[in-house]
Amino acid sequence: MRMHPATTRSIPCFLAAIAAVVLLALPAVAADTPQQPGLANATNAIPPAELYRAQTIVTGQGEVNRILGFASCLEDVLIKVSGTLRLAGDPRLDPYKADAAKLVRDFSYRDEKGGKPKNDEQGTRDRSFILTAEFDEAAINGMLAKLGVKPWLTRRPVLGVFVEMQPGARRYVVAGDSKETDLQRAALLAAAAKRGMPIVLPDAAALAGVGANELALAGIAPAKIAEAVAGRGGEVVLIVRLVWDDQELRWNSDWQLDWQGRSQQWQLAAVTFDEAFRQGIGAAAQILAGHQ
Repeated sequence: MRMHPATTRSIPCFLAAIAAVVLLALPAVAADTPQQPGLANATNAIPPAELYRAQTIVTGQGEVNRILGFASCLEDVLIKVSGTLRLAGDPRLDPYKADAAKLVRDFSYRDEKGGKPKNDEQGTRDRSFILTAEFDEAAINGMLAKLGVKPWLTRRPVLGVFVEMQPGARRYVVAGDSKETDLQRAALLAAAAKRGMPIVLPDAAALAGVGANELALAGIAPAKIAEAVAGRGGEVVLIVRLVWDDQELRWNSDWQLDWQGRSQQWQLAAVTFDEAFRQGIGAAAQILAGHQ
């Protein structure tokens, strides 16, 4: 059965995205700007402790699934602390992930479907929870040293992210204040939280001001695009164009990072735009961290 691009995001993935957004919640850019959870500005840095914290979704609160959750969180923390996306799936992590529980300083659960009554098919044992794990900083730093990677503990620049999406004939740009792009915005903020990157998104007025509603982002001068987020604290411009491939059932994306007078481009493919955002923002973090 052919899948429509709008259905390629699972409900658990969406709820995980919303949970991750809360972790990165920061003050609004200006007093007269409505607060948007997850958006940063140039005066805000991610708290160091946040880099050593990760979340994942587990089934129930039993030890077996908790151990699996710790392993997943450990990989995310190693990537987030170092800014090194290439650690994802690295087999060298396997022995560390097997003993991940020993590195956890604290953990907590939050009912993913909090407030909703249990039913016969969803009892306590199989109910899904968001597991948050906090890892020992010294242990993580030591592990990274053994892997030949340094922690990225200096202040991280704020990414001004422009996302152009084409699920079919229609084209639109994700705005920080548009309900029409709520799902994409939540996924972006979750990806930024997962990779430890502060981001800002242009609002609808800024997009209209640079002509993004009529012109493709590729046809707009980079300096003009940068101005659209500069007032909101954006320091580095990250542009992505996602196009749905109806044959391969995936999102093909083209990324561009403008940083210190240099422009770097790369391409990715992912089944969901959630995954595309995680990969793309992770790749941007890797470049900015100097781990190319």
